[in-house]
Amino acid sequence: MAAAAAAAPGALGTLQAGRARLVAACCARLGPGWRLSGSWTVPRVDPETRARSWIPAAGGAAWRRGYSSEVKTEDELRVRYLEEENRGIVVLGINRAYAKNSLSTNLIKMLSKAVDALKSDKKVRTIIVRSEVPGIFCAGADLKERVKMNSSEVGPFVSKIRAVINEIANLPVPTIAAIDGLALGGGLELALACDIRVAASSAKMGLVETKLAIIPGGGGTQRLPRAIGMSLAKELIFSARVLDGQAAKAVGLISHVLEQNQEGDAAYRKALDLAREFLPQNFPAT
Repeated sequence: MAAAAAAAPGALGTLQAGRARLVAACCARLGPGWRLSGSWTVPRVDPETRARSWIPAAGGAAWRRGYSSEVKTEDELRVRYLEEENRGIVVLGINRAYAKNSLSTNLIKMLSKAVDALKSDKKVRTIIVRSEVPGIFCAGADLKERVKMNSSEVGPFVSKIRAVINEIANLPVPTIAAIDGLALGGGLELALACDIRVAASSAKMGLVETKLAIIPGGGGTQRLPRAIGMSLAKELIFSARVLDGQAAKAVGLISHVLEQNQEGDAAYRKALDLAREFLPQNFPAT
């Protein structure tokens, strides 16, 4: 995410191109199966694996579109209330595959609405924030949308992103970010708003805005120092360094690191295990 000072069209064009270069570099480090051609891409996953991996929202249709850009806007955030032994756990699944789960105006509105409902729901005990797109947690702000904004629109857009991230941070129940892929800029800021972060060893995380001569605008400059200490946080922000899961665990950015599994959801599975531990022993069935 960016500050309003970067609102000029020329700066936004540079911002978009620069972020694409940074993601391309991350993809190159991830090895075979990653590429960048035109728009950003995600790892190739065969249809059988994809069908096993990504569970649709309660009452929704199964995800059959793969990485298609035809996903309806109402499907971009899937809110699932788990049942049986997982009753009390809610999963917020971001599903903007065609935009690498970037934070758009519509997605921010949906997140805010979902969080507003969850914070007053007494049946909710733990919330997991995850991606339903293989290899991506969240790529930050939707720069394609932002490049179309004029200078008077960018500031409010960034403020709305910061506001919804703060809403997540202020939820009255434990929150867990399951990072199974790239979490850059606003994507990492979203994860930092959660109480606990778990990640796959192959995940990549970083506040990359300073490579573009701007600063993180969604609370990362405040929450990263609280997580890993002031000096190291400054180093990572100034350098826009991207960490993998192992490095993130070493500095205290995440609590658990897992080897990625074939389904691509190792962090989510660990988050679910933790969420089960958080449930009260005699949680009511109704």
